[in-house]
Amino acid sequence: MERWSGRLALVTGAGSGIGAALTRRLVKEGMRVVGVDLNVEKVQALGEELKGQPGLVIPLKCDITKDDQVLHMFQRIAQKYGGVDVCVNNVGIMHNLTLMNGTPEEWRRMMDINVIALCLCTREAAKSMLERGVDDGHIIHINSVAGHQVANFPSMHFYTASKYAVTALTEGMRQELRQTNTNIRISSISPGVVRTEIRDTWLDTEATNKFYHEYPSLKPEDIVSSVMHALAAPPHVQIHDVMVRNTRQQY
Repeated sequence: MERWSGRLALVTGAGSGIGAALTRRLVKEGMRVVGVDLNVEKVQALGEELKGQPGLVIPLKCDITKDDQVLHMFQRIAQKYGGVDVCVNNVGIMHNLTLMNGTPEEWRRMMDINVIALCLCTREAAKSMLERGVDDGHIIHINSVAGHQVANFPSMHFYTASKYAVTALTEGMRQELRQTNTNIRISSISPGVVRTEIRDTWLDTEATNKFYHEYPSLKPEDIVSSVMHALAAPPHVQIHDVMVRNTRQQY
């Protein structure tokens, strides 16, 4: 990880869960981390917690479903910090609705966050790297095992569709980067069940606790380990897609 020390990483959804755990690790490795979250106060608190570490946290509020805000974010990063060397598309949402009772509004919001914002951040990060001649940049998608199989969880079926899109987009971007004759890499990290706040959006506390009791889960730090493995690989090695499950997870 020595070559990443002092360089800049963008992490979306940095205020909680996998994003917060990854921000902590990258800062401890000496990176400057632009932590993006709608709840920027959480990222600010994380920055205070990590003062004295080799790197630092740069909190930034951005609604990644708003194209103009995302573009402004990248412009601001370029003007103040030079540009992005690592981009981690971490933020994602899901809803507790089946395809039979879901609504277009909720489907569109899930696609806006899980797919469209991911594509826009990826495009702008790659552009930043290419314009500056950064030949070893890295883009990482926090995907899901749901992006590889359709499990019999009806309330997750639209979420699954959005993550299948991420799987396809990872390979598509890999091919496009190869056509630019660059060594910029792209990786997809696909966790199984992870105990984070994402299920708080569609389950109450009792249901959430029951879910995690029934389905063995991973910790955010377990996913961070896989991200670090991809980042630390030699520049000529692309860790393309890693699936990470609890050893007792069934699907």
